[in-house]
Amino acid sequence: MVGNSTQDFLEVQDIKEGLLVLKNQGLRGILMVSSINFALKSEEEQTAIIYSFQNFLNTLDFPCQIVIQSRRINITPYLDGIKDLEERQTNESLRRQTASYHDFIKELVKGEVIMTKNFYVVVPYSLMEGLGFKAVAKGFNLSTFFPKKDQVKPLNDSDFQRCKTQIWQRMEFVAMGLRRCGLEAIPLTTAELIELFWAIHHPEQAEIGYYPEILPELIK
Repeated sequence: MVGNSTQDFLEVQDIKEGLLVLKNQGLRGILMVSSINFALKSEEEQTAIIYSFQNFLNTLDFPCQIVIQSRRINITPYLDGIKDLEERQTNESLRRQTASYHDFIKELVKGEVIMTKNFYVVVPYSLMEGLGFKAVAKGFNLSTFFPKKDQVKPLNDSDFQRCKTQIWQRMEFVAMGLRRCGLEAIPLTTAELIELFWAIHHPEQAEIGYYPEILPELIK
């Protein structure tokens, strides 16, 4: 009996042109979003941010997913880099300052877990959304909207390009709305999406800063 591979349990069929292609003919675009220190804002600024975000949510006519990713950071390579810089210093005063900085950072993080947070917004689009009016015009067919798993065919190139145009419009709309809240939102590229999902499934390697080489032919 042949065991199932990891890909059998993933909903992602492919990653191309900066988009996730799902097995159910859906697309997902992912925006990395900046952060703001809300607590340091004045009361008036906080109220303005909340009001802007409320308005942004009220203008959405499609679902979005907000993902917060916490990841441990291994700063050993950073400390090694400082130590290497210390050894290469020709000025004795700079050498001592570099050594002092190295010891300060090492002591500061002793026994502590250093975490970083990344914020993402996942924007969806499905081929079925584009086929909705066509399906009604031709006569409603339940299998059009809820096909069996083995009946779902991969997106052909023309369908992909049509869906791509629609989902990029949604992503631009989301980025514009977040910008009014004081947040910057940047769409992840194909390479960045591959690295993100690789890191999710290989957290220990990602923690030490290891990422596999992405071949150019895979970035399409």
